[in-house]
Amino acid sequence: MLVVGFPSGTFAANCYLVAREAGADCVIIDPGQDAAPRVADALEEHRLTPVAVLATHGHFDHVADAATFDLPVHIRPEDRGLLTDPASGASPQLLAALGDAVRPVEPAELVDLADGELEIAGLTIMVDHTPGHTPGSAIFRLGELVFTGDTLFAGSIGRTDLPGGSVSQLEQSLADRLLTLDDRTVVLPGHGGTSTIGGERRANPFLSALKVTHG
Repeated sequence: MLVVGFPSGTFAANCYLVAREAGADCVIIDPGQDAAPRVADALEEHRLTPVAVLATHGHFDHVADAATFDLPVHIRPEDRGLLTDPASGASPQLLAALGDAVRPVEPAELVDLADGELEIAGLTIMVDHTPGHTPGSAIFRLGELVFTGDTLFAGSIGRTDLPGGSVSQLEQSLADRLLTLDDRTVVLPGHGGTSTIGGERRANPFLSALKVTHG
């Protein structure tokens, strides 16, 4: 499997390209602010053909360039409104910092993400709804990899103080959807460096009080 990742934009949001191998079809996960040029470079370097954009959630730092590639954009229905009204999911401070960078995202085709298997680009991706950071946050599981968006970071978790955030929902999502995964699962987050579920279970102070309710 081929995974290419890089940060972009004011808030260094991670964008990922995922394919079975070089020269194959791929999906683009979270092409945020200013991601398009680096996506184009990666597509050329690895001879990849993009077939879809997958959004872990609708915040503009993760979807600002989602419409650039004229591809179907897969996003949870709860977050679709953030594409056309990105200011509704941001604080006044964030809007002031970004200024004119905040603009509506208008993909040619929107596809509602649902829980379960997503067969795309020759990959089988498991989609799990993880509300808390936003109502429509989701994670993507692929083998021993999990793309966590802004639900889980290395050493931290997503913020819940923006519109639509919920501490209780985030804690439930972490307990039910992430702490049930194998310790060897590699965490590819929406910001910052990679980790593993085992490493976060042992060292992430925000996870120590959570109880796994099923798995």
